[in-house]
Amino acid sequence: MVRKHSGFVGELPAGAAQRLDAGRSVFKDIGADDADWEPTEIESMCMNCHLNGTTRLLLTKIPFFKEVIVSSFSCANCGWSDTEIQSAGRIQDQGVSYTLTVKSKQDLDREVVKSDSATTRIPELDFEIPPFTQKGALSTIEGLLDRAVSGLEQEQPIRRATDPDVADKIDEFIQRLKKLKDVEEEFTLVVEDPSGNSFVENPVAPQKDEALAVTRFKRSAQQDVLLGIRADDDDFDEEPAGNDIDAMRNEVLVFNTNCPECNAPASTNMKMVQIPHFKEVIIMATNCDSCGHRTNEVKSGGATEELGTRITLNITDQSDMTRDVLKSETCAILIPELELEVGMATDIKDLTVSKNPFISGDSCSTDRMQKLREFGEKLDKVMSGEMKVHFVLDDPAGNSYLQNVYAPDPDPELTIEKYTRTFEQNEDLGLNDMKTDGYQEEEEK
Repeated sequence: MVRKHSGFVGELPAGAAQRLDAGRSVFKDIGADDADWEPTEIESMCMNCHLNGTTRLLLTKIPFFKEVIVSSFSCANCGWSDTEIQSAGRIQDQGVSYTLTVKSKQDLDREVVKSDSATTRIPELDFEIPPFTQKGALSTIEGLLDRAVSGLEQEQPIRRATDPDVADKIDEFIQRLKKLKDVEEEFTLVVEDPSGNSFVENPVAPQKDEALAVTRFKRSAQQDVLLGIRADDDDFDEEPAGNDIDAMRNEVLVFNTNCPECNAPASTNMKMVQIPHFKEVIIMATNCDSCGHRTNEVKSGGATEELGTRITLNITDQSDMTRDVLKSETCAILIPELELEVGMATDIKDLTVSKNPFISGDSCSTDRMQKLREFGEKLDKVMSGEMKVHFVLDDPAGNSYLQNVYAPDPDPELTIEKYTRTFEQNEDLGLNDMKTDGYQEEEEK
């Protein structure tokens, strides 16, 4: 076994290999009653004294997040220790960016999952931690600040001997970082991860967190290369011919992918469909034969709409639960009566109640669990028709749809509004920097 900076190259741990041979999942769900809930111990070299120490590995699944490898190293010879969390799941379809405005010391207690591909920034200090310069970690906002301070202090003795002026400037910057923990003034923390595998806690979930903005983005070719999912010399400029597009409208295309739940090989079906009284869309559906997981998504088959769309349905009885819904990746779901706003969720109850690791488990407060339980009960009443609410689809790209059961006549319970997007919404959609006028003329030149 080779060890380098708490990373591992070589065979699977023995316990994991045995579970794989037995046909069971290598990654186990978190559970206190599991008899096999034991870490794998490996003798490995200490990077501090170069003698042998012990590494403990735990392969597990974090609900609502992904599969991870939790490792902890300790050396009995010199007392050095190290912990790390490594991604063991798939790279997500889109990157994710979290922008948090830290207003109080309570915000410093927010839990953060930061992968090694994430970039961390504090704009007020012009401070940035580039990707792949730190190991992945499960920490808090305060822990991220402490980790940054520790990293800067590590080489200070050498700097003071070789370049005192630089050491003095870094000492001054370290004090500014430490002062952030007093939260005398608001500051902004940005965690941007092209792999989509980082996470910042929303302590008021399922309600919208006014201090936290979450955006999804399409990776650039350079980011794909950085993540190792594209070769440097790939040709990205080829476009499908017109006949190929026409053929897509008449058949279901099937291509190989990996299951987002268990990472087993799966097939994704894609079909271009004309929705009556709506538009042409691309429907993609993935079914996993290994774990039974099913997922689907809808993408626009045409250009981005000039205006955003807000669809409001007044839910009056249980029959409204059977209406067809097409929710694009840019659409937010709102239920004002429940003070609920969810960005990219497709199953609100599972997302906010059943599968959120930061609002369940032993570390969750009793008060938070009680609020979550009450919220789940309200959702059950909405689905059974006992509670009347307004269901809102807010899509700045205008690519979402909610069935009008009276079509082509107006639906008395359904309201569709068109609105002008804000600059920030256009920025999220990548429209502010998009140039279409005179493009052909410039290409010919």
